[in-house]
Amino acid sequence: SDVGLLRMIATRPGRSQQSLAEELGVVPSRVVTLVDGLERKGLVERRRNPQDRRNYALHLTEEGARVMAGMREVGAAHEDDICAALDGPQREQLAALLEAVAVQQGLTPGVHPGYRR
Repeated sequence: SDVGLLRMIATRPGRSQQSLAEELGVVPSRVVTLVDGLERKGLVERRRNPQDRRNYALHLTEEGARVMAGMREVGAAHEDDICAALDGPQREQLAALLEAVAVQQGLTPGVHPGYRR
């Protein structure tokens, strides 16, 4: 999803398309296509990497940062709604259990498995 990619770029501004491809576990050409879509929507910009002029550094635009801030608010409200019946320690336990399942399934933290298709 666009939000997942935006989050990955927001957490490491200036990262390369190659590093994004490696983290997602996809071929670089797939990332180029995904970033092209975000760029067309005005959410991401490619800047020449000053250390390596052959590569682009990825950054959120102001609009991309606004979208991310809105998604964080929506996500927090959604989590609060879903977990309303749980107290703090129970939420922590749920998070730990879900993390154990993700590790057992070989999922990469922060990467939606749908990117690999």
